[in-house]
Amino acid sequence: MSPHESEPTTFGIVAGLGMGAGIFYYRSLVNAHLARGLSPRILMVHADVRRVMAHAAARETRLLATYLAGLRRQLADGGAQLGTIPAFSPQICAQELAEMTPVPLVSPLAMETNLFGRLQHVEVVSPSPEEIDLVANTYVRIVEDEQASQHDYENLRVLAHTLIHRERLDAILLAGTDLSFVFNPENTDFPHLDGARVHIDAIMRRLTSDGA
Repeated sequence: MSPHESEPTTFGIVAGLGMGAGIFYYRSLVNAHLARGLSPRILMVHADVRRVMAHAAARETRLLATYLAGLRRQLADGGAQLGTIPAFSPQICAQELAEMTPVPLVSPLAMETNLFGRLQHVEVVSPSPEEIDLVANTYVRIVEDEQASQHDYENLRVLAHTLIHRERLDAILLAGTDLSFVFNPENTDFPHLDGARVHIDAIMRRLTSDGA
């Protein structure tokens, strides 16, 4: 799309669910707009990550959806016509949220429940309970520290290779937005699908399609 064509749809982001993820999405979306010769039209609102994680852990889907829908209404009031929540844990309330939100969402998919049941034609192999604990503890630390250590990278990299060889997997799904602190195209030496980057590509397709 050239700079002379229609501007893209105004986009809203519910940030704060891992500060690094919000920054990663904002930077990536701005760069994607500029690469297409477009001027970004992005709004952001901050969510309480502790509240969201507590509701998600307790499977309080209605309470979580109600809270997130309120944030989406703030974005709608600011002019957002399309939006996203750049985190995988809120997908547990995707159905309830879709019924409440005034702004259409471009949703990511999100280990233990086959991505909350939303991958219907893909065989999903989950790690062992001990491996899930390792991933969860590492991920929480990355979110809290807003960075990943070399130790975090090595632990997750070794686990990915272990799973691929043990389970004969075609690829590892990186289903956590703050994994952008850990893996990038240059240091990811195993077959993978980066959920966050796939999500950003999907957002841009929607934005440029709706804005054309």
